[in-house]
Amino acid sequence: MKRSAYAFFIAFVFVLAPFPLRAAVITAPTVDPCADTTSYLPNETTAAHQTRLETDLTGCEAEESQAQSALTQAQSQSQSLQSNINVLTAQIKVAQLNIQAKNLLIASLGKQISDKQQTVLSLTAQINQGKATLAELIRKTDELDQVSLAEILLSDDTLTQALSDYDSFSSLNSALQSTAAELTDEQTQTQNAEDALTAQQNQQEDALATIQQDEATVKQAQAAKTQLLTVSKGNEAAYTKIVAQKAANAASIKAALFALAGGSQAIQFGQALAYAQIASSKTGVAPAFLLAILTQETNLGANVGQCYVTNFNTGTGISLKTGSAVSKVMSPTRDTTPFRTITAALGLDPLKQVVSCPQSVGWGGAMGPAQFIPSTWTLLENRIAGALSEPVANVNPWNPQDAFMASALYLSDLGAGAGTYSSEKTAACKYYSGKPCGYVTGSTAYGNSVLALMNSIQLNKINPLEGL
Repeated sequence: MKRSAYAFFIAFVFVLAPFPLRAAVITAPTVDPCADTTSYLPNETTAAHQTRLETDLTGCEAEESQAQSALTQAQSQSQSLQSNINVLTAQIKVAQLNIQAKNLLIASLGKQISDKQQTVLSLTAQINQGKATLAELIRKTDELDQVSLAEILLSDDTLTQALSDYDSFSSLNSALQSTAAELTDEQTQTQNAEDALTAQQNQQEDALATIQQDEATVKQAQAAKTQLLTVSKGNEAAYTKIVAQKAANAASIKAALFALAGGSQAIQFGQALAYAQIASSKTGVAPAFLLAILTQETNLGANVGQCYVTNFNTGTGISLKTGSAVSKVMSPTRDTTPFRTITAALGLDPLKQVVSCPQSVGWGGAMGPAQFIPSTWTLLENRIAGALSEPVANVNPWNPQDAFMASALYLSDLGAGAGTYSSEKTAACKYYSGKPCGYVTGSTAYGNSVLALMNSIQLNKINPLEGL
């Protein structure tokens, strides 16, 4: 071995480049913070533009808060033609201000997201460089480690050169440890930067979703306001007729059946909403989102079909629709024992209790409206009982209220209580597959379908019942 072979590696130094974040400087708010000010002003620098956007966003959110207070006050007034017009006017203003605020937020996030993307790319490049250097150091260290004392003494090298080679070996070991430590630190920084980037991208996605929802709300409220303004030019009798029509529509919505999966009887939508609101009060999960999940599970259950378990040792069963044998109805190692425990506590015959048939992959055995497998249901029983103030022995996966609470508790554990578009979509995907969107085939489609159902339920069913 010649010392010159190690010169580069002994001299190697791995440097981590810092990426400081720019601090925002808040200036005095503009005259109209909610105006469309996302475009650059003449001679405005990027830093100044970012600062102005953040300032305008703060002012716009304050104006939106004032408008929300006005809406709350209008809603508290007695019902009359003018008071209803006032409510709709305030509702439209709140939605429009929220749209403007979210547009400011999106514009403000744009530069921050771009900066973080560059940070991640730079750190990733440094990590790749560090890995290559680490691999080379390991190879060179291994080469020195393989040279025996006999080989050194029998070689043409002098003893001084041999000792120098061992000094090189020690230096290589030191460089190896230093590089490994720096690489670990960079990986931590990269993960932190990626997490921050994901959070801001989710915030941007949430803002876009809110804009779409508020645009639909504005459209609906403006149509209702136009109708009332037309009536105001006539007489109160026409308004009374509209009120009667709204009451009839609300009654129709409440009476409409809300289908449930798992062989459970459908219930009225008004009752389903009441169950969802109770669950929401305990978990923070939005009623419309919970109803959307249960609707999606019912749709999925209709496609999957219904089965009975006939053999608890193998998990096989039969299809209710065809009467034919079906394999993998319920996992015998995971679910048949808790299933028999659940049914026994409720006085039900486990051989005659409906569960889901298996899909193309995996096992069936999901129970009731929430479509929980028995082993998962048993993990939630005590929490369901506590939330509904009922005995654990009475907790029933085929009972709609228990199923609603179980779903809400589970969705809250998955992050849906945050109430944002990204958190609800992620929770829906995890509810379907156990993993975030995109990791399992079909999960993203499931999540998108749930959010579309949620918007429809909120706009077309819950809002009319709440007089919106």
